[in-house]
Amino acid sequence: MEVLNNYINSSWVKSKETNTSDIINPATQEILGKVPMGKGTATDVARAVEAAAEAYKIWSQVPVMKRVQPLYKLKQLLEENAEDIARTITTECGKTIAESRGELQRAIENVETACGTPMLIQSEFSENIAGGVDEFMIRQPLGVCACIAPFNFPGMIPFWFLPYAIACGNTFILKPSEKVPLTMMKVFKLIEQIDLPSGVINLVHGGKETVDALLDHPEIKAISFVGSSNIARYVYSRGAANGKRVQAQGGAKNPVVILPDADIEMSVQIVTDSVYGCAGQRCLAASNIITVGDKGSIKEALYESAKKRTTGFGLDETIEMGPVISKESRTRVESLVDKAVSEGAKVLLDGRNAKVSGYENGNFIRPTILEGLPLNGETIRTEIFGPVMSLIELETVDDALNFINNGHYGNMACLFTSSGANARKFRSLANAGNIGINIGVAAPMAQFPFSGWKESFFGDLHGQGRHAIEFFTQTKVVIERWPREWSRKF
Repeated sequence: MEVLNNYINSSWVKSKETNTSDIINPATQEILGKVPMGKGTATDVARAVEAAAEAYKIWSQVPVMKRVQPLYKLKQLLEENAEDIARTITTECGKTIAESRGELQRAIENVETACGTPMLIQSEFSENIAGGVDEFMIRQPLGVCACIAPFNFPGMIPFWFLPYAIACGNTFILKPSEKVPLTMMKVFKLIEQIDLPSGVINLVHGGKETVDALLDHPEIKAISFVGSSNIARYVYSRGAANGKRVQAQGGAKNPVVILPDADIEMSVQIVTDSVYGCAGQRCLAASNIITVGDKGSIKEALYESAKKRTTGFGLDETIEMGPVISKESRTRVESLVDKAVSEGAKVLLDGRNAKVSGYENGNFIRPTILEGLPLNGETIRTEIFGPVMSLIELETVDDALNFINNGHYGNMACLFTSSGANARKFRSLANAGNIGINIGVAAPMAQFPFSGWKESFFGDLHGQGRHAIEFFTQTKVVIERWPREWSRKF
């Protein structure tokens, strides 16, 4: 079984670590490969940083118009190989092939946006702030930057950061999730073809030892992370303690409010897709579904929609929901459903102990709906990260806003309504970084930052768009005087 190599200084090299972990197809349990895991991966990080630091000396001085040229080629290669990469995402991550295609499209859009860096990185200039004195601000790269990527979007999330970092003149090290490294292995085979100087982009495998080595290495100036809130806080704290810039996207417990004046048929379909898309394993998955003034029709429609959702191996085009990532994840999600029941919840639709014909050993959980959870309970505040909908009934929009704003997450909040007044009130007062109005997954396009508030994000500048340009550059203010005879008159 193949042990994956690292990509360092434009070469595929073996890890210094001999211990490995299996890469497992979550639907079939097939072992797809092995990834290095252990203390030796810290040596791999050191080699990658050395290569990236050396490459930075030259790459940082390359004009920005030339730095973006390889990205145009990368965009073309990603489009030409999109179906192959999407099938790899589904095979190792478990989501449906349609979801994988959509994920990769978002990655390509970020490459395309980063191609606009020559305009986005432009400076500011003020002439004659005093007689014969000009002042201006320029943006310069940071140095070696690194990304610690999650399992749930192996093709998209690295591209929230990678293209912007190198377009700004930095060099880059990517650590993909040890659960799903094959997608980025294919992408790096394409990166080999875009004529980047050696060492500009590197890839290292591993687990916590690799992460800690990245967080501790003094030559790494910035860290980008997406994952659970506990790990995001750890990455932010340790990275910041070592003097690094850190952007750490955490978890969520996303609320969606449905008012009685909403288009119920449309709302139900969109909400169902939001809750169960990617088997609930995304930081913008709807979780707490709040109905206001419902007389039972919305609940019944959600139940019927969820019950019809087909579950299975995502390479089958007819499948609407795949497995969760691992057996441990399945056990954790089902135990949280058990916990909800112990707190007094009723299981309206039970997806536990699911078996899919032909894939009996897969990590499947069918769509699940809970109702009657106590508002002061633990489950209603816990990120389940699985295909579980929690139904909550409240009396007014203000009650919904109070519930939302008292939560400790702030990634996304959505409202379904036909009332412009309620929509405006909601978008203004809901304490979340991404707001959806008649939208179930408020995922920003590449031109906008992927926002997040409270314990859903640790840092100041988010991924994507102009925030990415600001994160991957440091500002330098220059004040200069060029005395001339004519200026002395003023």
